[in-house]
Amino acid sequence: MSAANAELGHALRELMQREGPIPFARFMKEALYHPAHGYYSSGRCAIGRRGDYFTSVSVGPLFGRMLAAQFAEIWEMLDRPNEFTIVEQGAHDGAFAADVLEALQTRAPECFAAARYRIVEPFPVLRLRQEETLRAFADKVDWLAEVEPFCGVYFANELLDALPVHLVIAKASEWHERFVGLGDGGFVFTDQPVANERLRERLTKIPSPEGPYETEINLAALDWLETLAPKLQRGVILVADYGLARADYYAPARTTGTLQSYSEQRVLPSPLENAGSADLTAHVEWTSLAERAVECGLTIAGFTDQHHFLTGLLAGNPALAAAENSRALQTLLHPEFMGTKFQFLGLAKDFTGSLGGFRFARDHRSTLDF
Repeated sequence: MSAANAELGHALRELMQREGPIPFARFMKEALYHPAHGYYSSGRCAIGRRGDYFTSVSVGPLFGRMLAAQFAEIWEMLDRPNEFTIVEQGAHDGAFAADVLEALQTRAPECFAAARYRIVEPFPVLRLRQEETLRAFADKVDWLAEVEPFCGVYFANELLDALPVHLVIAKASEWHERFVGLGDGGFVFTDQPVANERLRERLTKIPSPEGPYETEINLAALDWLETLAPKLQRGVILVADYGLARADYYAPARTTGTLQSYSEQRVLPSPLENAGSADLTAHVEWTSLAERAVECGLTIAGFTDQHHFLTGLLAGNPALAAAENSRALQTLLHPEFMGTKFQFLGLAKDFTGSLGGFRFARDHRSTLDF
């Protein structure tokens, strides 16, 4: 066990000794975002082929270049404003931002001139990495602790899957919430009747299971959207992540949920293992997110998998399919790699027209079933 891992373990044990067992969502929040020892907040998160997990940004600059084409199209559809804000949350080391700004500077100079890139980053260690990566664009980038009102586009890649989730388990057809407490060998699960009213309300949307069943409820994602929606004055929110529509997410056959813990490209046996040194992640349940977006005054601009989204962008920007990009394209588009694993959800306010990325998308109402 690393020193940082041991320090987080000690902090969690002290917390449980004071308060007793804590909801898994609290455990996950501390494991990932504890101010000093969390997996993300401490900067120990490792992404890429030699890291704990792999993202579309890890493939190389092509992903950023393709999204830059989508951002430039949004700028055009907003009637080319003189001030165009690109907000990114979950920017890791800043590589995506650098790829986007470089592509705009080269391929869409007028959009680049109007653009201001704002990174929402509460953790100093990650901001320092981003500043180093983005040194060439220092006059274009600002850092924020939270999203401020903006006109333009908000983008998040693999942010929502790392928000803390509540674990629930059905016992004799009755729901219980999973808590984490102290056992002889370390942290252990302990189950309690569901007391959280918001959690109880969300459970009414899930069919009652007939046998043993465990799954996740992501209240934090709904809170994130409720906070973000009023900040968008005009433009688009674009979210890329891996997930499922509600009917598939809570299908009767999916009896063990989607929660996993990753370290060095492998799945750990338990999400309670290596807290602070491993990534904890759960799939996004897209239907509830889309429903909450509409409740918050947003419209659905589109929903599709990464294969169809990026293919839509290629149709409008054929130069991106150059021969030197062929290997990266195969990784990003192929169904056996990332093509169908990831999805894109577009949300809009005071914005008309169809985004190129959703050119080949099916109707979102049938796909999301709401």
